[in-house]
Amino acid sequence: MAERVDGQPSVARRVGAGISLAALFAAFAVVLGALLRHPVQLVFAVLLLGGGLAAGWAALVRRGLSRVAAATLGGVAAVLLVVLPGLHAYALVATAAGLVAVSLVAARTALGRDLPRPPVACRTAPARSGVLLLNPLSGKGLAVASGLGERAGLLGVRSIELGLDDDLRDLAERAVADGADVLGMAGGDGSQAVVADVARRHDLPFVCVPAGTRNHFARDLGLDHDDPASALAAFGEAVERRVDLGVVDGRVFVNNVSLGAYAAVVRAPGYREAKIATIAQCLPELLGPDSARHRLSFPGPDGLTDTAADIVLVSNGPYRLERLSGFGRRERLDRGVLGVVTVVVERARDVPALVAAELTGTVTRFPGYRNWTTPEFVVDSAQPVVDVAVDGEALRRTPPVRIRVLPGALRVRLPPDAPGASPSTAAPDGIRRAVAALLRVLAGRSVTTLPVAGPHRTPRAAAPPPRRRGSWSAGKRRSP
Repeated sequence: MAERVDGQPSVARRVGAGISLAALFAAFAVVLGALLRHPVQLVFAVLLLGGGLAAGWAALVRRGLSRVAAATLGGVAAVLLVVLPGLHAYALVATAAGLVAVSLVAARTALGRDLPRPPVACRTAPARSGVLLLNPLSGKGLAVASGLGERAGLLGVRSIELGLDDDLRDLAERAVADGADVLGMAGGDGSQAVVADVARRHDLPFVCVPAGTRNHFARDLGLDHDDPASALAAFGEAVERRVDLGVVDGRVFVNNVSLGAYAAVVRAPGYREAKIATIAQCLPELLGPDSARHRLSFPGPDGLTDTAADIVLVSNGPYRLERLSGFGRRERLDRGVLGVVTVVVERARDVPALVAAELTGTVTRFPGYRNWTTPEFVVDSAQPVVDVAVDGEALRRTPPVRIRVLPGALRVRLPPDAPGASPSTAAPDGIRRAVAALLRVLAGRSVTTLPVAGPHRTPRAAAPPPRRRGSWSAGKRRSP
């Protein structure tokens, strides 16, 4: 039977909470004092800085005379910033920004693993015949450079390296046939999905070793992507939990599926090497006034109304999204629902705003953005084929494209000291919740409690959620 363990914050975390709160209040005091003493210079400096940045973004994404005009405005703003009297205003802004940075770093130390709420995890015995598959091409050869094969061997785990002519799924199936009781994958998210699907089909535990470029799945499991070898500890005494998987037209994915304009961007040459530059170049071409736009159609959040969108992103669990390019995070991987994000660009002049929102990580503020959750999703189009990107891999599919979630389908083994959730989820939503959490830590109280189950038990698969039409939000509203 699960028991709840309340861990009191350490002295270091309480000190971190005190530093974070002190730095935050000091930043407010600096800004307030500056406004009282030098209101004109400070406000003028902030306006010029913001205007110059906005003009710079506009010059980046516009073309022709609009680009020239934006570049000119940006240059004028830069000149005025240089000649603005009272340079102490910049020192005050820099001081406030530095104090906020100190507050954020200290808050990360103070909150630690308190705010993520991982589900019940069951302790489990070491693998008897563990197998680790390695993709030597993922993450620019990270698996080989980190010596993961050799390190796995020291733990008694057999490693199999994927060759140029090998099929990853066949290798995983062969490992199962040879008696593997735990399957692991060292590679990127696409490779993780293939081996995870094999483990799911045979009801075997899965070990995720982050050896790719982005490692979104590993990050959301709470694994350290900067130290992939540390994930190998999951082959020993570990904790096991159930997580969801997504399926698109029979293919399993662990992160997300994008359709429409953004999926077309993924196909562009140079996307992986220069993602931001490629986005800034391609989105105006795909969504601009001269583009041949073919919108995607799908059931809306009410389950009844057909809706159209230019960009559709469907994720295995809802993201706290910052950018469509995947720089988000999932607080949980066991909610039994898909996260759906759609973007509609109504006018040509909205394209630069969308690109700027994407590049600055504020896409949720774009007027055409909305999101909701649902267990199933179907996307149709008048086109014979549509661009689809599955876990970052560019594909083309014949519509309709059917996407669904498999609740609790995958047994994941994690090292005993892994937090079980993405560290980024320790960032509270909103300043009020952050201050409240820091005050609790400063007082010596844990923000949450962490449920831990008894040893050597296999968790049951999560029951599928009741079929529902879905809940949705638009603009600043969030789905529950």
